Amino acid sequence: MKLLTLRLDNGKSTAAVRQDGDTLTEIPGFADVGALLKDPAWEATAKAANGATHPVAGADLAAVVPSPGKIICVGHNYRNHIKEMGREVPEHPTLFAKYAESLIGPNDDLALPQESDTVDWEAELAVVIGKAGRRIPESEAAGHIAGYSVLNDISMRDYQFRTIQWLQGKTWEKSTPFGPALVTKDEFTAGPLMTSAVDGEIQQSTPTSDLVFTPEFLVSYISTIITLNPGDVIATGTPGGVGHAQDPKRYLQEGQVLVTTIEGLGQLTNRVVKEA
Repeated sequence: MKLLTLRLDNGKSTAAVRQDGDTLTEIPGFADVGALLKDPAWEATAKAANGATHPVAGADLAAVVPSPGKIICVGHNYRNHIKEMGREVPEHPTLFAKYAESLIGPNDDLALPQESDTVDWEAELAVVIGKAGRRIPESEAAGHIAGYSVLNDISMRDYQFRTIQWLQGKTWEKSTPFGPALVTKDEFTAGPLMTSAVDGEIQQSTPTSDLVFTPEFLVSYISTIITLNPGDVIATGTPGGVGHAQDPKRYLQEGQVLVTTIEGLGQLTNRVVKEA
């Protein structure tokens, strides 16, 4: 099942919807997928929904979970990216946070800030939590995952490396495309190819199974630290091919189009626009 958040009335409101082929069906009573996931019966509710319908073509989509309670990101979690950045394979996950203000829809413009000219791409597999839990055993972690989505952890490298703490380079306003859909875990298994392309030129291309720490391990590890709630997001890390590691270094420029794809989950298509 594919669940999305649709903007209505020129963005004045939103609705959680289910995608069936070329049709989006509203799930009455839920303003977005995050709100839907807070219903313990969210899966049955979504399957049974028969609200107003809309065509997929031309749909104005918001970030699939527009306001997660937590966005927890994982650094250094693909072996080829660890190598290109000159690091060692970590013993424990490297964690940092994003905030909801950084999220944009799958087809929204990506804001290139006035303050940074080292804006880099990082294609990522996103895990969306569907069931709350604390200290979740790894063997039970899959039962807490609602599904998966596509995210690009756009990074302002100059700000990221000002200190040893990365957050200031990772959570810029309107910088993180997320969507288009939450694909429930029964329809997706980590392994398909993940790519990012700038103006049609492939930059990253790696199977999502090349993770050092799996989604299930990450759910268990993070929930040891803090309760994971429905709608929380874990961005599981990026593979090799980021612009910062190239020689010469490459960064996003105004007018370019960044396309991020994971087979079976969908595609983000974001035009780079200079922030006013």
